[in-house]
Amino acid sequence: MDTTARAARIKLVAFDIDGVMTDGGLHYTDNGGELKTFNVQDGLGLKMMQRAGIELAIVTGRTSGVVAARAADLGIEHVYQGVADKRAAVGGLLDKLGLHWPDCAFMGDDLIDLPAMTRCGLAIAPANARPIVKERAHAVTDAGGGHGAVREAIELILSAQGKLDAAFAPYLDAR
Repeated sequence: MDTTARAARIKLVAFDIDGVMTDGGLHYTDNGGELKTFNVQDGLGLKMMQRAGIELAIVTGRTSGVVAARAADLGIEHVYQGVADKRAAVGGLLDKLGLHWPDCAFMGDDLIDLPAMTRCGLAIAPANARPIVKERAHAVTDAGGGHGAVREAIELILSAQGKLDAAFAPYLDAR
């Protein structure tokens, strides 16, 4: 099955954080606080995807208040942090939503993401993903994590579902 056909059936997209929604850098303050930089264009894409009726999830191996704040800001309800077994976490979410693995896309960049990615109907890797991950992905973005990769993946899915023009429309007819 080609990438467009896989993308056309997606009802849930799960994203890793570090290296996917961010560039993978970890920044610590002197008092031990953590900073992450997210891409605002990715954020708008995530909102467009929600309006198109596609469920979103964050599934990350680390635990961070910054991630919780970003998810809340974007209205992402399904947030799984500190996850060692991402395949089990996504499988549980699919059961909860009454969906199946072919209905799900997962975007990841490193080995911990592969068990979920290789089970999903659509596996997406950002340009900065480890080579072994890119080899197993159905799609690899031109952009790196934290630099528009999420938006690129979103537009791929919305386009395959014939929803991209409708997602853009509110912004194109602003007179």
